[in-house]
Amino acid sequence: MQNKVRIVLVNTSHPGNIGGAARAMKNMGLADLYLVGPKHYPSDDAVSRAAGASDILENAVVVDTLEEALADCQLVIGTSARERNIPWPLVDPRQAADLVFDEGLVTAFVFGREDRGLTNEELQRCNYHVHIPSVETFSSLNLGAAVQVIAYELRMKSLLMKDAPVVASKWDVPAANVEQIDYLLEHLEKVLVQTEFLDPNMPMQVMTRFRRLFQRSRLDQQELGMLRGMLTSMEKQMND
Repeated sequence: MQNKVRIVLVNTSHPGNIGGAARAMKNMGLADLYLVGPKHYPSDDAVSRAAGASDILENAVVVDTLEEALADCQLVIGTSARERNIPWPLVDPRQAADLVFDEGLVTAFVFGREDRGLTNEELQRCNYHVHIPSVETFSSLNLGAAVQVIAYELRMKSLLMKDAPVVASKWDVPAANVEQIDYLLEHLEKVLVQTEFLDPNMPMQVMTRFRRLFQRSRLDQQELGMLRGMLTSMEKQMND
């Protein structure tokens, strides 16, 4: 199951933190690292801090955007320490590990910038937010430590499940991935503007709430195809 989990680091400033994250991953049996627009990489500092996990760094995938890093993922969990204007499903690290093993999907854990974390827009691309319950008086963890906490919970869950009977997948059709959900939302927005349900000059939080709805619903690819087909039918009716 852990080979379905990727760690995604967004705009990491210090390359040593990338090395620290790689070491934390290897300690706990994770290997799939994606780097979104790192400030300085490759770097000797990253290799030094990796302390034997240089293979993780050598195989890391470097991309320009978060969309690229998440495109084929079916479950996305973003780290967050802040309250949001629009409530989002929130779990702790242990609950997040449970989700990974219960769902059996290609999963990304997304970690933000050292100084300010993930933006609201980036967090809205996540199915769940995960919050590490550190003490309120000194709550900030460095990046490597945050990755270690998540990786540890995944490792513990994998050990717990080691001798458990294999359970058939709950999905009769593959779950929709991030890229497919994005296309659905683009299609929906186009139709909503055409029907004048959505005013593009005053969109409010309509599309954000639709994104939360679809991500919470855990659409499979057939269900997504049905929705895309329905939208296409509506477009044809409007254009006749």
